[in-house]
Amino acid sequence: MGWDAPFMKFPIIETKRLILRNLHCHDAHGIYSYLSKKEVMKYYDREQLSSLQEAEELIDSLLFRYQSRNQIRWGITLKGENEIIGTCGFHSLEEEHLKGEIGYDLNPAYWGKGIMSEAVRALVEYGFSEMNFNRIEALYSPFNYGSKKVLEKNGFKEEGILRKRFFIQGKYMDAVLCAVLQEDKRGAI
Repeated sequence: MGWDAPFMKFPIIETKRLILRNLHCHDAHGIYSYLSKKEVMKYYDREQLSSLQEAEELIDSLLFRYQSRNQIRWGITLKGENEIIGTCGFHSLEEEHLKGEIGYDLNPAYWGKGIMSEAVRALVEYGFSEMNFNRIEALYSPFNYGSKKVLEKNGFKEEGILRKRFFIQGKYMDAVLCAVLQEDKRGAI
């Protein structure tokens, strides 16, 4: 396909248990239900949501960034259901280097069930096969063991520590930089 394909028509991605689809304003309630929780936002570089309106504004912002070709963010739903249980996608897109950074969040009711590992696997496959990425990066807190596990399961390799990379909850926090290359995944997908 190529770099332009996901921006011409929003791609729907289906896995064994999930549908990754575009976000709509009616998804605000689902997003607010978990991005308003402190345990979800613990390693996020933004404040937890305090109102449904903030969730609507977040969705509007994500849609604007998609239309501007700066980011693509999917809503995660279980097959047969339409309620958003998380989001995932690519940001910090660099067409000239064929790379993007992956990010994700998930309702804690679904933590530990392999949901995010499955979603990230689908994104990595999509990034390499459909967007022709050479490299997919991720940043995570050294204390976010769940995120580390999701990335390792999907072939990401740690490349270093970015010292005091994020200002979260009133303090600077380090970030682990990791990446997976297309050559790492060749034959593994």
